Amino acid sequence: MKKFTSLVIITALIFFPFTKASAQATDNPGDYMSAFGKIITEVNASNMAYISQAAHGHRARKLEKMRAKLLETITDSRYKVSALPMYKGDNSLRKESMDHLMFVYNVFNDDYRKIVNMEEIAEQSFDEMEAYILLQEKSEEKIKEANEKMNKAFDDFAAKNKVNLIDNKSELSQKMDDAGKLNKYVNKIYLVFFKCNWEDGKLTEALNAKKLNDVEQARNALIKYANEGLASLDTIKPFANDGSLAAACKRALQFYKKNAEQDVPKQTDYLLKAENFDKIKKAFEAKSQLDRTKEDVDTYNKAVKEINAVMNIANQSGSNANQMRTQVVNGWNEAEKNYSDAHTPYYKK
Repeated sequence: MKKFTSLVIITALIFFPFTKASAQATDNPGDYMSAFGKIITEVNASNMAYISQAAHGHRARKLEKMRAKLLETITDSRYKVSALPMYKGDNSLRKESMDHLMFVYNVFNDDYRKIVNMEEIAEQSFDEMEAYILLQEKSEEKIKEANEKMNKAFDDFAAKNKVNLIDNKSELSQKMDDAGKLNKYVNKIYLVFFKCNWEDGKLTEALNAKKLNDVEQARNALIKYANEGLASLDTIKPFANDGSLAAACKRALQFYKKNAEQDVPKQTDYLLKAENFDKIKKAFEAKSQLDRTKEDVDTYNKAVKEINAVMNIANQSGSNANQMRTQVVNGWNEAEKNYSDAHTPYYKK
């Protein structure tokens, strides 16, 4: 059964537009700030390109070349910042920019290496998937805090040098900010879906292995998770007033709940009666034809009729469930793709 991995999104640095940037020494504090803003914008553009590819279905490991390119961009940006002079003996903005870029580099180099490695095992259990997404969100939080610190450095420098900042976001910054909010929303919905999806997989495995105790344990867990998930979906505010992803998740959970409550018992009923039939069959076949009484034959024929009846019910129920399972998983897949396409524009540097 196909499962879907949540995507990595990083919140953007917000820089305000100044006059045309220059890398040379200048007496104009606005031009001086613009020189740093121009360099950081290059990093943001590479970041947004990475975000766009991830949001449109590319797994983290397949984006390794792109991540390496982003690290190169950050390194080049640090060299450019180091080449800029202090402003009238004030090294604060230059130092904060250097520190910020080094911090961002470490997050992409270290944290994202862990994320790539965890991706391979994330789908093995709900706990692994939750830990995988938590690491992503912690990495995002690190970047967010670093952004706030960097923005404060800009504000402090501007106030110190009487530069009037216009508080407006560039189109790139707005896209990256929206991408961060979108990721948090999608993660919430995805975990609700994945928890039931994964438990349904365990239930299917137990049925195929004819392990009745495991079936019952997974069935009860799935009903519990589906009920919890359906309740939680009602409390999650849709991103950009678009509830299509939550609706796809809800349809999947309603199927999992119905299957566990109504269809699986028909299959377990067959498994139980099949065990009893095997005993009757063995006892019947253990006797020679001469030793079989009319009662033996009637009992066996009745058992055959009963097991065929419950087998037909179980097979039909299982077939219907498999078809519906394919529909809801494909529906989730399509809804997730459409959601990303609608809310995360394709972006190339």
